[in-house]
Order: sequence, then structure tokens, then C-alpha cells
Amino acid sequence: MEKSRRTFLKKSLAGAILLGTGGMAHAELPEPTKSKAPKSVNPFHLGMAGFTFAKFDLDTTLKTLERLDVHYLCIKDFHLPFNSTDEQIKAFHEKCATHKVTGYAVGPIYMKSEAEIDRGFEYAKRVGVKTIVGVPNYELLPYVDKKVKEYDFNYAIHLHGPDIKIYPDATDVWEHTKDLDPRIGMCLDIGHDLRNGCDPVADLKKYHTRVFDMHIKDVTGSTKAGHAIELGRGKIDFPALIKMMRKVKYTGMCSLEYEKDMSDPFMGIAESIGYFKAVSDIV
Repeated sequence: MEKSRRTFLKKSLAGAILLGTGGMAHAELPEPTKSKAPKSVNPFHLGMAGFTFAKFDLDTTLKTLERLDVHYLCIKDFHLPFNSTDEQIKAFHEKCATHKVTGYAVGPIYMKSEAEIDRGFEYAKRVGVKTIVGVPNYELLPYVDKKVKEYDFNYAIHLHGPDIKIYPDATDVWEHTKDLDPRIGMCLDIGHDLRNGCDPVADLKKYHTRVFDMHIKDVTGSTKAGHAIELGRGKIDFPALIKMMRKVKYTGMCSLEYEKDMSDPFMGIAESIGYFKAVSDIV
């Protein structure tokens, strides 16, 4: 009797819900679908730009990446100084490995002399990476070309929008590197590219053969006044960007460089990573 009563109440409640929403009453609610659309296969990898954690130590950085299920880090020198010993570099990589993180590049490194370029290339070699994200003075590009040939590294010039005088956007980097060694290209910072009035999706299409790294961020506008905001809340068209990365077969890193609330960025970082992963799965 009690079982019959529970069955009746269940059916009555189901009918009431459906009638209350303007639907027709049925004896049973439909079974929820169990099938899921397959996730999109992406040729690129999600990483983190070390600058995101400029105010935090390496332990905090790595614990955060592990919780976010992010496995690649662009190494900044405040986490691994230029003068680190071989033992310190080994310990750095071992600590990264315990959190399932790999340091894939170093930088950005600002280079204003040949001596600083020498230091940067030797540092990258000792760290064991094959990509330098660098910002050399324009007149030093021939020397960068020489060092790239010597070390067989990719050299990705980080563009900075209207904030500094050199390398404001992807076109500027392209014009200064197109006749140099093909291993010299850009770190396409999509937020800064947009803040200089450019279209980062169109620029990825035009210059993808020289894009060796990407810094992913969102900004509020396409002028210098545009500022950092959580991914998906600003002006970057991320579905179009992800589709373009697939179209040009971009196989490098897309590293979040989150520059909002840098003293307490963790909620924004989590929201941004979640948004990027979700869009990457469904578009």
C-alpha cells in the first residue's frame, strides 16, 4: 500500500510540474539523456604565463596550476632567476613535475644589449627549453638572428600594444622579422594586439607561420584605455579565435596572462581558464 502511495504521489507531482509550466501531464517524467556531444579536438595546448603570478611564489603558482588542470608554464625569472645554478634549475623542474607542470619557455625577457641577449640565450639553454619569449630593441634584431642560428631556438617577440614604443602589434613584429631567420617570430598577445586597434583573429590568420607562442587575455576595449578583464567578459571573440587556431593548425601554447587583480587573481584566473576550456570544447 505504501509503495502504491509513493508511486501515485510521484506521478501526481510530475503532472503538476508539467501542467504548471504549460505542458501536458504524463504519467512519468522522461529519462534524462545520457549522451554527450564529443569534445572538439584542438591542436593547441593551454598553459599559463608566469607573469600572472608576479606577486606569488613558485609553490603557490604550481598548486594553482595543478588545481586548474593546467600543465604548461612560461617561466619568469622571478621564479627561476637568471643566475640559478644547475642544481637549482634541476630542483625547479623536479618541483614542477610533482605538480604535473612542464616549463615550456622562458620570458618575456627584455633585452637592451648584446650582453643581455647572450645571457638570455644561455639561460634558456641551461633551463632546457627551446623557446624564448623576448623583447629586444629593434637595432639588436640582427644579433638575435645570429643567436637563433647558433642555438636553434624559436624566438617569440612579445608585443605590448600602445604601452611601450616597440612592437605594439602583430604587424609591427611581422614587418621587423619577416626577412630574418624563420625561427624569429612573435608571442601573439591577443589583448595588447586588440588594444592597438588590431584584430587578433585576422592577425593570427595572416602571420601564423611566425606565431610561436600566444598570451591569452581579454580586454575591455580596442584602445589604450582598454584594460584586463576575465575571459569572456571583454571584446575578444574567443570562438572565432579558437576556430582560427584550428584552421591554421596552430600547435603551440595558449597561455593565460591574467593581469587583473594581481594581488588576488585566483577567482578571475579560475573563471578565465574555465571559460577558455569550455569554449574550446564546444565551438
